[in-house]
Amino acid sequence: MPAESIQTCILIEGWVNNALSNIMNFIQRLLNRFGLANAHADRHPIRIFLLEDDERRCEWFARRFKGDELDVSCEVEQAKELLETRTYDSIFLDHDLMPEHYGATESDDERTGYAIAAFLASRPDLQRAATIMVHSFNADGAMRMVEELRGAGRHAEYIPFHFLEDRIRNFWPR
Repeated sequence: MPAESIQTCILIEGWVNNALSNIMNFIQRLLNRFGLANAHADRHPIRIFLLEDDERRCEWFARRFKGDELDVSCEVEQAKELLETRTYDSIFLDHDLMPEHYGATESDDERTGYAIAAFLASRPDLQRAATIMVHSFNADGAMRMVEELRGAGRHAEYIPFHFLEDRIRNFWPR
């Protein structure tokens, strides 16, 4: 077989492989979108950090990220320690960490999720690759946290808790 024919065959094979790969990716995206994807897909376990004081939410996160590594803290100092010593793929932050914070008119920045947002904002080298989502029902407190993080050049989003499942599904399909 002449050299030109071999090059043509290799080129055609590359196009076919690329087309098949694109088709398979498209089919997988459709399956994910319609909730028909295999629940045991080949996603490697991810490491999640959760700052949360509500046990029901902690249980929800544990169910949602079953099979992944989930570290939970409801205290600012413990949260700082975990964030300094471990590496996370995603960080979920609540604002109000104590019952007295719910509906409070005064801010208590040192004992809320805001303290962790400020901590991460002041440490640009820490958890740089992690996705940060603030999921508090306290919209004002959550937006202050997001603004603090974004002001430091971090990508952070405010997702109210009741919309979190849809957002997580887009990031880490099950």
